[in-house]
Amino acid sequence: MKLTVSGNQKDYADGLTVSQLIELEKVETPMYVTVSINEAFIESGDFAKTALHDGDAVEFLYFMGGGR
Repeated sequence: MKLTVSGNQKDYADGLTVSQLIELEKVETPMYVTVSINEAFIESGDFAKTALHDGDAVEFLYFMGGGR
């Protein structure tokens, strides 16, 4: 299946979950990543049971704190 991951189209095996994609993409600090699929946010507790589908657009987001 074809997925767009962080703006890049790539081929993956069918039946891939968000957790598996995080591992394959070697996401740094996966415990702090927020994932969106087709602009919908996925709860971190659902990563292992959320299957990806052909044509999905996946983004890995990190929220940074800071300021004064």
